[in-house]
Amino acid sequence: MGKTIEKLALEKSHEIYKVDTVEERKALSNISTIEVAIEFSQPDAAVDNIKFCLDHNIPVLSGTTGWLEQKEEIDQYCLDKKGTFFYASNYSVGVNIFFRLNNWLAKVMNGFDSYGVSITETHHIEKKDAPSGTAITIAETIAEAVLRKDGWELDTVDEKKICIHSIRENDAPGTHVVKYSSPIDTIELTHTAHSREGFAKGALMVAEWLPGNNGILNMGNFLTTILS
Repeated sequence: MGKTIEKLALEKSHEIYKVDTVEERKALSNISTIEVAIEFSQPDAAVDNIKFCLDHNIPVLSGTTGWLEQKEEIDQYCLDKKGTFFYASNYSVGVNIFFRLNNWLAKVMNGFDSYGVSITETHHIEKKDAPSGTAITIAETIAEAVLRKDGWELDTVDEKKICIHSIRENDAPGTHVVKYSSPIDTIELTHTAHSREGFAKGALMVAEWLPGNNGILNMGNFLTTILS
């Protein structure tokens, strides 16, 4: 993702300060011209990276997943610093339209108890976390609307939980399938990425929009602005 974002940013004549290590990250404090930081790293590095940016008054957007048990802490840190922090589990505009469709369908399916619901996500083998952050976002939305479900679990057989299946394959940019199944029929909602470029383009669009905004932000804020 970082390489793809870098390629697209350079094509749009943006200037990039590339950071790969903690030592290089420290050098950021000496650069006053940085307008925004794009944080796509690893779960064990994300929190420190985000805090570093907030400490130095750099608006930061993150797409790293696998660390969200600390998101509440980061949100409060951002408020304390009066900073700007944007988080999305997925920056693809198509996926965020998919989120809205998923929300609508979940509200409809709450009235049909004969349907079970599951999610299958497929990603490249380099992806460290399972399930994906996108799958978790989908599951949390369903759990809020479908009252017979109490959260989600990976590969569960508990009928009260939404089952998420995670598959890792070579060169798989990302596919998410929401399946409602009954003895009579099956309803599926699917988003398939053909490359990582859609995610990178969305992240770059947010990065261009983020300077000048303040607080804790997400794709809902961004989409509302660009669609208004």
